[in-house]
Amino acid sequence: MSPDTRASRPTLRARRLRSARDRFATGLITAGGIGVLVALLALGLFLLWETLPLLRLGELSVLAQLTPLAWGTLKAALFALLFAVPVALGAAMYSAMFMSAHLRSRIKPVLELMEAVPGVVIGFIAGLVLAPWVERHLVSALGVAIWLPCSVLLLAFVWYRLPPGWRRRLPLSGAGLWLVAWLAAMLALALWAAPLLASFLGVEDLRFWLDQRWGIDYATRNAMIVGVAMGFAVIPGLYALAEDALADVPAHLMEGAQALGATRWQALWKVAIAAAGPGLFSAVMISAGRAVGETMIVLMASGNTALLSASPFEGMRSMAAAIAIELPEAAPGGVTYHLLILAALLLFVFTFLVNTLAEVVRQRLRRRYRRLEGRP
Repeated sequence: MSPDTRASRPTLRARRLRSARDRFATGLITAGGIGVLVALLALGLFLLWETLPLLRLGELSVLAQLTPLAWGTLKAALFALLFAVPVALGAAMYSAMFMSAHLRSRIKPVLELMEAVPGVVIGFIAGLVLAPWVERHLVSALGVAIWLPCSVLLLAFVWYRLPPGWRRRLPLSGAGLWLVAWLAAMLALALWAAPLLASFLGVEDLRFWLDQRWGIDYATRNAMIVGVAMGFAVIPGLYALAEDALADVPAHLMEGAQALGATRWQALWKVAIAAAGPGLFSAVMISAGRAVGETMIVLMASGNTALLSASPFEGMRSMAAAIAIELPEAAPGGVTYHLLILAALLLFVFTFLVNTLAEVVRQRLRRRYRRLEGRP
């Protein structure tokens, strides 16, 4: 036997062992994926089976009880997205297109770590700290909510009008630092000026004025509080998905637009957002599914009042919160039990469809990027 033959045997055994490990890992991953799909299918069939007795009992009239719960679920999700989408998409656009690579490598992981904060902690802070403070300082809270976005637009206008020398001293790549100082100053200004303005206008007790003038009742735990708290929980995931979609835009598209005379801002709006549009839509849809299925934040910060009201100052009750509160006490086989299972089925179907749609859109975005880069 030649020395080459003896040396090749360990190599062949190593290759066979590595191939066997690869096949085992592939089979394990495949089995796990199939198991997840089977579990989802079994869960959906179980929920569907448990809701069928509602048809046999002839209690279709009780379905009207789900109307305020469905409205509360959509209302909470809508207010959360109204708060989260502008903040998260704005942060994603800035960090992907303007922020320096060094600063981006520091800030992006911190923002993504926010997603690890448990919803029960956010709900606890919103219900026991934020809601009472807003009730005591309603004028200041509304002043902050109105003035801070306006102050950002004001700063953008002022920066655009600055001489070129000043703009080089305040580059957009470092705006993540000096914008924080500006927002802190504007926050202090709003907290100081809002009560003075309300006193000047003769509206010292805003809750009483809203009730007497417009018939609007202000609840301590309301949709506005839920929107801020749930939006805070949704922002990290929405930001991460949107930032990845914008960062993956082929570089030659941006470079070509700027070579043709477009500014970086024009290239962002005309090229990057157009190319990453499906990814941004996917990020918003996934965040909507997250907001619809949220339980603890709505449970602790909404007041759990089943109302059909569009007012941001009144509470609501979502389907997830109703399930968490009432299902442990519902008698198995009763109408309430089956109604809650139906609410769970609706949440399951909505979340499944939203995430499936988002994944389909994201796959289309990946295929588009491959075509733009000339890859098969």
